Amino acid sequence: MENVENRNRGRNTDEEEKKVNIEKAKDERIEQTGQSLLDKNTQNHKIHLLSIIGEIEGHENLGSNSKTTKYEHVLPKLAAIEDSCEIDGVLILLNTMGGDVEAGLAIAEMIASLSKPTVSLVLGGSHSIGVPIAVSTDYSFVVPTGTMVIHPVRLNGMVIGVPQTFDYFKQIQDRITGFVCTHCGIEQDRFESLMMETGFLTKDVGSILVGDAAVAEKLIDATGGIKEAVAKLHEMIDEIKKT
Repeated sequence: MENVENRNRGRNTDEEEKKVNIEKAKDERIEQTGQSLLDKNTQNHKIHLLSIIGEIEGHENLGSNSKTTKYEHVLPKLAAIEDSCEIDGVLILLNTMGGDVEAGLAIAEMIASLSKPTVSLVLGGSHSIGVPIAVSTDYSFVVPTGTMVIHPVRLNGMVIGVPQTFDYFKQIQDRITGFVCTHCGIEQDRFESLMMETGFLTKDVGSILVGDAAVAEKLIDATGGIKEAVAKLHEMIDEIKKT
């Protein structure tokens, strides 16, 4: 009898240690990558949480003091999500100042091509190349105080003032404009006029859209917070499972 109790006590201890290790691994994952698995809901849906925060890092490493989203981490994860039969949907939280154009567009294209339901939520802001990422999902939300900053493409470093340089600028701009207008309800002429607006930014051209204004321009689908975003994702997952 005593041996049985000792074995049961040992099993309970092992299970508790296992739970602690799982929670520790989750905490480390959130800390290192800004990602987590939401699987404690009553619908038994498994939702992958992906955060796009700080500056989107491209081919060059930014300083150690900068908050960054590394596209070389995000792209393989998105591929793994698409390949997984366990993940039901993806929730993307954005609070980004923008960053590398090529990296941002790569992330946006990957999200847009996922077969899993996707919902984005803009918190704080989704500026510059963060705009295509925000609209790349199946449905998008912005909190009432969230901002979207739309402006023309900028390049760092030396710029050679020749026609080829300006043609290259135009090509990049057209790629961004085409992607955004394909994945949300805003018209191309309106998006380009917001991009070239001179009355919003003191030292630059462009526009700032806050909360409801982004929805009114049909850039974002609805205003809401985490409650609305998660509820919408569960609804989309249920619809897919029905069919």
